[in-house]
Amino acid sequence: MEAYWPQYPLFMDEGLTVAAAAAGYFVGTFPTADLVARIATRGRVDLRTAGSGNPGGLNAMHVVGAKWGVLVIVVDIIKGVVAGLVGWLIGDEPGAYAGATAGIAGHIFPVWSRFRGGKGVATSGGAVLVVFPIYFPIDAAVAAIGALSTRNTDLAIFISAPIWVGAALAWWLADLPNL
Repeated sequence: MEAYWPQYPLFMDEGLTVAAAAAGYFVGTFPTADLVARIATRGRVDLRTAGSGNPGGLNAMHVVGAKWGVLVIVVDIIKGVVAGLVGWLIGDEPGAYAGATAGIAGHIFPVWSRFRGGKGVATSGGAVLVVFPIYFPIDAAVAAIGALSTRNTDLAIFISAPIWVGAALAWWLADLPNL
């Protein structure tokens, strides 16, 4: 008699992908900018009420100094890398994509701060390094040009996001390699 669930590995794979996404989300919720601002100012500055109000690297640069802002950006990139790698360890390639994507979502919508997080640019850069490394130079160039030319993170993302999506779509349509 055939087993009741002959496709059990399929269910197991889906479960591992969900577990990878959950792990990636929680990695993404690490409050880098909040912690760095507290350390740099001994608790006197809350990035959610200072500067642009965004708990991210560029606001940290403006409010607490360039080296602290760079630290936030570097740790947020690492956060994206870790979310993707943890996902990969849990659920192979689908887990890497799920973990990396959920890590970005965790950065933008962290449960610990009522779903009010950063914009996810640095974290997405780290995620791209893991799941789409050959695309990273395009991603980084568009982010840098957007940030340097506008000096406004909202406008930079508004301009950069369609370019990222268009470049990824072109990459996919050309059937270029990914992982």
